[in-house]
Amino acid sequence: RKKQAREDKKKNKGMNTNRKFSRTHDEIQLCWRVANGEVCSEGLKCRFSHDIPGYLAAKHRDVYLPSASALSSTPPFVSQPEPATPLEGAPVSVDTNTTCPVFAETGYCRQGFKCRFLGGHFALATPPVADGSNQNENSSSATSARMTLVVDEEKRRLMEDKTREGNIMPMNKVKDIRSRKYPTPITEAYLEELNRQVDQPDGPENTEDEPPNPVLAPPLTPKQPTTPFEDSPDVPMRPQEKKRLRWKGLTYLAPLTTVGNLPFRRLCVDFGADITCGEMALATSLLTGSKEEWPLIRKHPSEKTFGVQLAGHKPSTLAPIAEVLKTELGPSGRGLGALGPGNGLDFVDVNCGCPIDLVFKSGAGSALLDAPNRLGKILVGMNKALGDIPLTIKVRTGVKDGKNTAHKLMPKLDPWGVSAITIHGRTRQQRYTRLADWDYIKQCVTALRNAVTNDEDDLPPIPIFGGGDVYTAQDYWENLENSSVDGIMVARGALIKPWIFTEISERREWDISSRERLDILRKYAEYGLNHWGSDTQGVNTTRRFFCEALSFQSRYVPLGILESLPRLNDRPPAFKGRDELGAPDAVPGPVA
Repeated sequence: RKKQAREDKKKNKGMNTNRKFSRTHDEIQLCWRVANGEVCSEGLKCRFSHDIPGYLAAKHRDVYLPSASALSSTPPFVSQPEPATPLEGAPVSVDTNTTCPVFAETGYCRQGFKCRFLGGHFALATPPVADGSNQNENSSSATSARMTLVVDEEKRRLMEDKTREGNIMPMNKVKDIRSRKYPTPITEAYLEELNRQVDQPDGPENTEDEPPNPVLAPPLTPKQPTTPFEDSPDVPMRPQEKKRLRWKGLTYLAPLTTVGNLPFRRLCVDFGADITCGEMALATSLLTGSKEEWPLIRKHPSEKTFGVQLAGHKPSTLAPIAEVLKTELGPSGRGLGALGPGNGLDFVDVNCGCPIDLVFKSGAGSALLDAPNRLGKILVGMNKALGDIPLTIKVRTGVKDGKNTAHKLMPKLDPWGVSAITIHGRTRQQRYTRLADWDYIKQCVTALRNAVTNDEDDLPPIPIFGGGDVYTAQDYWENLENSSVDGIMVARGALIKPWIFTEISERREWDISSRERLDILRKYAEYGLNHWGSDTQGVNTTRRFFCEALSFQSRYVPLGILESLPRLNDRPPAFKGRDELGAPDAVPGPVA
């Protein structure tokens, strides 16, 4: 037998290695301007097709997305409508029985004729009089003039602010960032200041006898009066001038790579999540203008308290991105943040806990726990660049088992300008195995409260959140009361049970039915199509992340058949659910 290479072994290691995502492709690539009923400015030079009838003739048949009333807990679980009578002159790919989720929510579909749910907003208009005066030379044929897209203008106007996603960075700004033409004067001044300082070796040190560093500890002298010409929004804000976050008692959905996308966060907000954070974005990828990284900062209007999480290993990558976010998305900036609701950031989070090798070996994530000097320079520089946007961090208890170091950072957080901190009760070496150490989290809470004293009575302390092994409302409230944290960040518990936020707010365990869980999956599919698009590519992307979400939600065990509340890492024996939808036949192992 041929010996496998190390790369092949690593590729085949892990769960779901045989999963194949089904993907379809359009045989004809239709120009997106023509697909929306517009005239293409490229004309004959356009490399995409302008033949709408030809595209619809070769297009896959419309997809049917059932409504909530069409779902059932008995076979076949989804009721199919009666076949609709085809419209005379309509392409065979159009199914008038289907409903476009984008059109149903917004009043129009931005995918136009490329939509895989075209029958929901498709109509045939009366053909024009063939006297030669109404013939359009730019149109592909007279047949295409009869095909029209339905638009509900009143609904589009009413729902625009409620459904339009925010924080979409313009491509010209991304191009300037990639080519290093975007101005970042605050960052440049800070980096020059760092270059003049004597470099200190990175690594763990004794915080009790550490001499003060003028860069890491900004002066606390009162602000001197300035003239109107000297006072401007570009002046860096000192840490003590930042607004304090009042997050005590709020529920916090953790930033989850891959699965914590915008549709999933939107689903959790529906169930009561108060604070949401985007997926971890690498600062180096943002600086190079990665088309996969910049969409991670997008938010939905329903996310009332939203932040972005960044990962990096040095000030020269994190501080420039922080200044870009402040300029474009900050409330006092000149970019998207000044456009009103739907845009802007409420905080920026620094990832100091990611355990994966790719991030750790680059010096980012949990590797920063063993380099407090470098971490301090990063946080101070980002604070200067962010202005009035609060800066938060997420850490683990340490890097190696038995060597917890997070408590040593607690006295430094206030001088560094940290507005909130989240502690995951595991080390980097633990990853996600074994139970979280909530006793050590309580020790960190005590260390932070003793280090931070407020002279003003109405000034709230730095919020500190815990995390780890929260799967039920009982887990949440017991850990909250025993550890004295201000709140708990929910991660895997929300992936398995998005409705856990409802359980937390109502202090009860929800014995949810299989029919209700199926409706949650249907709603996730709707949100995904609204976010990624309802065309062929959007359907492929939605299906891919839908399978990721289903891989977590399928681990749920119905509460009504359990003898006691389960722990997060419990693996129950095989069982049969309470109905056929909850436990379909021929499915081995635990099903729900």
